[in-house]
Amino acid sequence: MTHWHIHRSGLTTVALTMLIAGLWFTTIVTASPASPSEPGQGRRINTASDYTVLASRERVDFENRILTDRLEHLLPRLMAEAGLDMWVVINREYAEDPVYFTLVPQPSYAARRTTMLVFSRASDGSVRRLAVNRYPLGNPYQSAWSGGDLDAQWKALGELIVSLNPQRVGINVSKTWPAADGLTQSLHQRLISVLPTGYAAKLVSAEALVVRWIETRTDAEQSVYPHINSIARGVIADAFSSRVITPGVSTTDDVAWYIRERFEALGLRLWFMPTVDRQRAGVPCGPGGAHCGDEGDIHTGDVLHTDVGFCYLKLCTDTQEMAYVLKPNEVDVPQGLKSALADGNHWQDILTGSFKEGRTGNQILAETISGCVASHLTCSTYSHPLGFFGHSLGPTIGMWDNQGPSPDTGDWPLHPNTVYAIEGNVTVSLPEWNQQRVQIMLEQGALFDGTRVQYLAGRQTQWHLIR
Repeated sequence: MTHWHIHRSGLTTVALTMLIAGLWFTTIVTASPASPSEPGQGRRINTASDYTVLASRERVDFENRILTDRLEHLLPRLMAEAGLDMWVVINREYAEDPVYFTLVPQPSYAARRTTMLVFSRASDGSVRRLAVNRYPLGNPYQSAWSGGDLDAQWKALGELIVSLNPQRVGINVSKTWPAADGLTQSLHQRLISVLPTGYAAKLVSAEALVVRWIETRTDAEQSVYPHINSIARGVIADAFSSRVITPGVSTTDDVAWYIRERFEALGLRLWFMPTVDRQRAGVPCGPGGAHCGDEGDIHTGDVLHTDVGFCYLKLCTDTQEMAYVLKPNEVDVPQGLKSALADGNHWQDILTGSFKEGRTGNQILAETISGCVASHLTCSTYSHPLGFFGHSLGPTIGMWDNQGPSPDTGDWPLHPNTVYAIEGNVTVSLPEWNQQRVQIMLEQGALFDGTRVQYLAGRQTQWHLIR
């Protein structure tokens, strides 16, 4: 088995500055992510102390460059793919459409009263970006109206839509995708009221466009995403070490709060409270494949697990790793646990080997379950897309409480240039624990490029050891 041991896996200040200047890199970490064709490979991340994280002010230009690139090059293709001539996104302050902040330049905290965005596709395939807004947004939008009262604003929107003469106008209404259902009932009704009689027949759901917009990662986003995931792995490595944990003194809650406060100190926004739990000889898992682990004091011989997620440069992570607390007479993890982690990596390979462009999430899940059965693995798969949201839009590949087909979202097909949390677990009987079951819960961000799955910052193939 080959492993990379790295101490500075983040971007240097110079590299980040070059990224902001628009000089995108194909690879920006010091070691390449493991390929699923090489199942034994991975990386042990040793520390997060040397990571460079941009200050809030320094992130704005970089995020806005990515936004402009997406609007200029990605959106026209996706609107054509969805068959839409126009896309209208309407928001009110503090009740913003979930997609709104993926569309507007930073720094933006709210929709400022009522903000209306109109994307109009021309005959040459280009897309005009128009704002009907009391407060002009500036680049990359052209102001189509500003300055009047709310009635005048709505009147202007209706006149703009009619003047552009679209045949299919996408609006954000959806029964399936919450993030594509941001147009409220009152705004929907107001929109219809400012259009000519019969014009409402041109309004169609934009859900297909919204899902593709949210799930697709550009070259620039793919370049920076490995660094973001490396930070997650580095903070976990810090937390799962004797720098943080003193057996017999520390608790799982102490470690969870350390992780939270470490991310906060780096200026990173968490999208859920980190969790840390323990498994222990003599404390068996629940019946029927239920989640293993509880909370409390950390003792030698314990198996630890964490689940963390944060967002940086608009991109979110979701990461789970495992640790072992060495007993006084131990220098390494017991062989049974080594084998259990290897089984977890085998499950990952079965799952990522099932990724094929055009396959639905339900088909990938069924293929993974068949592969686990053939390999005599007790596994559970609950992977999901990553991106602007931690639980993002795209194909659902199992749920922790449903290993059968997921209606609607599970039928969404796999597209290239999309990122996923490779998430799930295997349950193994451990000889050293008198055949008591132990659960290996793993989750790492990975990119599907249309041909293969590449872990963004490697994956865990060795136990974190706490001495």
